[in-house]
Amino acid sequence: MLKRDVYQEVTDRIVSALEAGTVPWLRPWRDGKAGSVLEPFNAATGRPYNGINLLVLGTLPYSELGYLTYKQAQALGGNVRKGEKGVGVVYWQFDKRRDEVTGEVKVVPWAKMYTVFNVAQCEGLDRAKLKMPTPPVAGETAINLVAASVGAVVRHGGNKAYYTSGGDFIGMPSAEAFRSREHYQATLAHELVHWTGHEKRCNRTFGKRFGDDAYAAEELVAELGSAFICARTGVALDGLQHPSYLASWLKVLKADKRAIFTAASAAKKATQWLLPESAEEAEALAA
Repeated sequence: MLKRDVYQEVTDRIVSALEAGTVPWLRPWRDGKAGSVLEPFNAATGRPYNGINLLVLGTLPYSELGYLTYKQAQALGGNVRKGEKGVGVVYWQFDKRRDEVTGEVKVVPWAKMYTVFNVAQCEGLDRAKLKMPTPPVAGETAINLVAASVGAVVRHGGNKAYYTSGGDFIGMPSAEAFRSREHYQATLAHELVHWTGHEKRCNRTFGKRFGDDAYAAEELVAELGSAFICARTGVALDGLQHPSYLASWLKVLKADKRAIFTAASAAKKATQWLLPESAEEAEALAA
């Protein structure tokens, strides 16, 4: 029996979605409102899926964002309808390996999968018992509040959105210059993710592995991070922030089956830096 190649399986799914015109980190609908973006979540625990799993679940056509394992559906009084197919979401197993030369023991993560089903694939669920995540901050100025909470310097003026590491600040056109408040918020989130890459914060570098594609990789991290932050705060998105990078992203993903995992992990770390899930996490990230 062939060993399941989780990295290739996930990469192929995301590449296929992008080539078909579906961006798996965007939600084009929710409750009939075009452009709404929220995180998929485990409907039994209320815990949101994030990182690579937000992308995996984003390739599916369901308007509902809740997911359950087969056993969780049964525990909630229902069942998965006969004939429905689930999707594999990623979890990590950590194994200890001893280097045969140096004798050093290292912890090696391995990507594995378990199967979940959308609540729309289930029947008989006690919906009163389904749990939903609560956004840590929400509203039309959500991302501004995030920027203020982490001390990011945002200077308004001009006609370009950018982050400069030299001055360590974000430049943004005025909110009125954007098509909508949501476009302004999503763009600010994108630049905030770039801001987290500074050596004083996430100290993000890609090194030789990505070579000439390092710039494209950083833009993919910022794109994913913006989507993760907007999903967490309920800010609507209706398209790519930088569609001109799509071809270069596809090139990177096709050349390296682990690239999307690297980008999603970096974007998740940036999101956690900007929106820590707990006081303990905030202290650890600031240390």
